[in-house]
Amino acid sequence: MKNRRDPIKVGIGASFLSLMLILGGCGSNASEVATAPASTTDPNTQAASTTEAVTTQAEKLKVETSFYPMYEFARHVGGDLADVELLVPAGTEPHDWEPTPQDIAKIEEADLLIYNGAGMESWVDQVLDASANGDLVAVEASQGIDIMEGSEEEEHDHEHDEAATEEHDHDHEHEEEAGHAHSHDHGGLDPHVWLSPALAIEEVRSIEAAFVEKDPAHADQYKSNADAYIAELEKLDTEFKDGLSGTKRTDFVTQHTAFGYLAREYGLTQVPIAGLSPEQEPSAQEMAEIVEFAKEHDVKTIFFETLVSSKVAEAIASEIGAKTAVLNPLEGLTDEEIAAGEDYLSIMRANLKALQAALNE
Repeated sequence: MKNRRDPIKVGIGASFLSLMLILGGCGSNASEVATAPASTTDPNTQAASTTEAVTTQAEKLKVETSFYPMYEFARHVGGDLADVELLVPAGTEPHDWEPTPQDIAKIEEADLLIYNGAGMESWVDQVLDASANGDLVAVEASQGIDIMEGSEEEEHDHEHDEAATEEHDHDHEHEEEAGHAHSHDHGGLDPHVWLSPALAIEEVRSIEAAFVEKDPAHADQYKSNADAYIAELEKLDTEFKDGLSGTKRTDFVTQHTAFGYLAREYGLTQVPIAGLSPEQEPSAQEMAEIVEFAKEHDVKTIFFETLVSSKVAEAIASEIGAKTAVLNPLEGLTDEEIAAGEDYLSIMRANLKALQAALNE
């Protein structure tokens, strides 16, 4: 059920990599390289001078990360000792993203590959199995976390929604069936652990362990870096606990089943329109049931997210006379968010404010 791998070193034949590089050699261009170096994608990271880069580049670990939260956590742990790059480019929804030959080449040259796991990165096993980089340390950041199956969040919702009506129960049973129908995208698992600040802390510790495994000489520095960032995550966790206690309601309607861990951590009820895949659109019957639930429970806000179409959320909101608002699953930053200096902490605080507003209407 947990379907995890231990942090591993891989060194198997490179036939898959060679084939991919040959196929990708023709017609490729710079726009296909789905990377975002820390020095260019994160506005909060000060660029080193050219002289410093020349003198320190060889000493730094080369770290590839799968999608935004992994990049954000890794760059805080690595600090000045690592060059951290993001594989999934800004504005790209990561669930169905696949690495290009250029991305595979970057992984092949890396010291560390950091990915979330729990089925989020469907490509990772094939890439690692084909890698000839015997020194690569790959870490599944969610290792050791109690991973929910795609339907477990609905079961949790039943336990916490004491005021639910029989119709509400029916809605959740239907959602549970839908979760099973669409959860194949993640192997039946819910990978969105990073949306709970408490679980994000565990992921940061797993990432710290990978840095130490690769570069034990700087273990104290990696621990110091991780401790500093975890202190910020602990503040965030406290803000969520305090901010979401005593709200008028505990249920919230989301377009994407991404907030099960957050709901479980803070005693809320997620009522998703679609399944684990953000591209999944509900059937007419599912839409009708969500509309019925929203009307019966006087839902005034329907949440959507930034990297996928909001048309389903807008249709339901229009039907019941509600408004829409963003609840960001932090699967990637948009160019606008990057330009504005947004990061994991700031967007999670924006999510908290959005939840507080909706739950106190």
